[in-house]
Amino acid sequence: MAHVRVQEAPFDAGREIAALTEGRRDVGAVATFVGLVRDLNDGAAVSRMTLEHYPGMTERALEDICAQAAARWDLLDLRVVHRVGPLVPGDAIVLVAVSSAHRGEAFAACEFVMDFLKTRAPFWKKEETPGGERWVEARASDDEAAGRWVEGGEGRG
Repeated sequence: MAHVRVQEAPFDAGREIAALTEGRRDVGAVATFVGLVRDLNDGAAVSRMTLEHYPGMTERALEDICAQAAARWDLLDLRVVHRVGPLVPGDAIVLVAVSSAHRGEAFAACEFVMDFLKTRAPFWKKEETPGGERWVEARASDDEAAGRWVEGGEGRG
């Protein structure tokens, strides 16, 4: 069911979303998230971001996250497209798109996948700022967001 891609090339979010419903009449909801490169992070202007990953390992981690979502919610399809390589502000970095019969499941699964992708997928971000290059550190807020999905968490589906 899940379609996972890690690529340097830009993606067409509309085309990816349309693929979730093409030829289907059982889809009642599609929830999506598109992450973009910002021009400001932690108080510094960002002129470019480079995303690095471990080929093979990254795809397996994303597939595992998608499998966890499919085990929690009744999903019809799920797509994750994540870019790597050099990006500039305004570029799309990631797409998470989920289809299901009902909106609640689609919304929850989309948020779950994004929360876990931010904390459990092996990606590294390096930003170019006026002060030079810097690696982007993990954020406690991302860990907190993912933590709510664990046993006993409020977002558990």
